Amino acid sequence: MGSMSIWHWIIVIGVVFLLFGRGKISDMMGDVAQGIKAFKKGMSDDDTAETKEPVRPEPVKSIDHQVQTPQPVQPRTEDHKVG
Repeated sequence: MGSMSIWHWIIVIGVVFLLFGRGKISDMMGDVAQGIKAFKKGMSDDDTAETKEPVRPEPVKSIDHQVQTPQPVQPRTEDHKVG
């Protein structure tokens, strides 16, 4: 049972044909082929769209690295009244 003989493969293929039928398998393969064609067409459309539009450089962004030191907080005298 460790190796797959020709009889194992024949049984597996027979079960697949019984479950899916001959027409369903060919339909699925046709759908897969159409999906691949649509994918390739979409990829080529993306390539042509990039070449048609002029590439605009983004504006230069700069970051100001100056650090402002916070002012020390002065305690209020009204908050510390003892009653």
